[in-house]
Amino acid sequence: MSQNPPNLRPDLAPRARLTDTPRAGQPTIGMVSLGCPKALVDSERILTRLRAEGYGISPDYTGADAVIVNTCGFLDSAKAESLEAIGEALAENGRVIVTGCLGAEPEYITGVHPRVLAVTGPHQYEQVLDAVHLAVPPSPDPFIDLLPASGVRLTPRHYSYLKISEGCNHKCKFCIIPDMRGKLQSRPAHAVIREAEKLVESGVRELLVISQDTSAYGVDIRHAEERGHRAHITDLARDLGSLGAWVRLHYVYPYPHVRDLIPLMAEGLVLPYLDIPFQHAHPEVLRRMARPAAAAKTLDEIAAWRRDCPEIALRSTFIVGYPGETEAEFQTLLDWLDEAQLDRVGCFQYENVAGARSNALPDHVAPEVKQERWDRFMEKAQAISEAKLAAKVGQRMEVIVDEIDADGIATCRTKADAPEIDGNLFIDEGTEGVSVGDIVSVVVDEAGEYDLWGRLGE
Repeated sequence: MSQNPPNLRPDLAPRARLTDTPRAGQPTIGMVSLGCPKALVDSERILTRLRAEGYGISPDYTGADAVIVNTCGFLDSAKAESLEAIGEALAENGRVIVTGCLGAEPEYITGVHPRVLAVTGPHQYEQVLDAVHLAVPPSPDPFIDLLPASGVRLTPRHYSYLKISEGCNHKCKFCIIPDMRGKLQSRPAHAVIREAEKLVESGVRELLVISQDTSAYGVDIRHAEERGHRAHITDLARDLGSLGAWVRLHYVYPYPHVRDLIPLMAEGLVLPYLDIPFQHAHPEVLRRMARPAAAAKTLDEIAAWRRDCPEIALRSTFIVGYPGETEAEFQTLLDWLDEAQLDRVGCFQYENVAGARSNALPDHVAPEVKQERWDRFMEKAQAISEAKLAAKVGQRMEVIVDEIDADGIATCRTKADAPEIDGNLFIDEGTEGVSVGDIVSVVVDEAGEYDLWGRLGE
């Protein structure tokens, strides 16, 4: 059994799962989806459109007539991974269409891989389809090529990402997402709810709400109300909570109105889980990041959330080694983490990204210092996680079953765990009557640094 690795990049989506079997003679497209869950949703939308036009989806390069690589451009390391994936697809297949965040820099891609067939930017679905049509003309069979009502999904059947908006209005100096994906563009609330209803009808037990800034949802459309649904995160969360599935909120900035979500968690409408990208705790570092600098006030908010919903789990991501970060500023972050006692924590070492304003800041931190600070940060975060999980031994809790291996060992998640980025709960025996996607009651027997072990509750 693998434990949740402490160095897992906290922006990554689960690995895309392609389960289609193309019919004989059907034009087929392969898909490589890199980066965050928002990119995975883009990949699902592209494949849904292609399936509706009669294309098959190939799980490997060699069986495909062309390959789409959905890239990530968040960090330089992510760009390198994207270029490597494009190169691999070219070597294995030869006919490659590139899309996604890195596609916002077409010359960067074609300069390394001039043989790609086309390059499109993020959420440019029509341009991707045009490129596919040109490379591989469609050949639909209306009697065979039936599309499931929920569309093509790249996640397991029992959970699904639900993207509620595109873009971001923040201007953080280290981030180029607004340059690549534009300003905030919220989806109409009724469209989000209808998609969620279809997903739940198709068997989804958990909805993972994602965007670049979930708590700002609806600001750009002035919280418009249409068909009985208002575009505000509190209203949306309440409406989603009425569908009967687990609802998990990701990328929630700690605006004051976030406190209105906590009663919904206490009532059980929304999972008691908040994923908040704090990034740092020292006010000067936050100022250099061009982020709100209210770490002390945030501690008060955290205390209030826990008072109103004691079972709430808080996850966050942080950056160490940001330009100009002093040892004293880093120590403030460690002290803040000691006080905040967050349940789940991820951490990046700062990287320059082409186009980011932080590149021009003075006093960049040496790589060995960044590594040393990352090690110290993760050591403290791990100790907090270990202590919090140890306190769960003996408790009864609900878990969702993600996988059951050949030996009958079930890999599950508690309400405090998002797929891939958080921990797991393992059930070693007695799983004969359990299926993937079930929500079952367990008693926790054992705890590790990031994971739990338990038995089915009597």
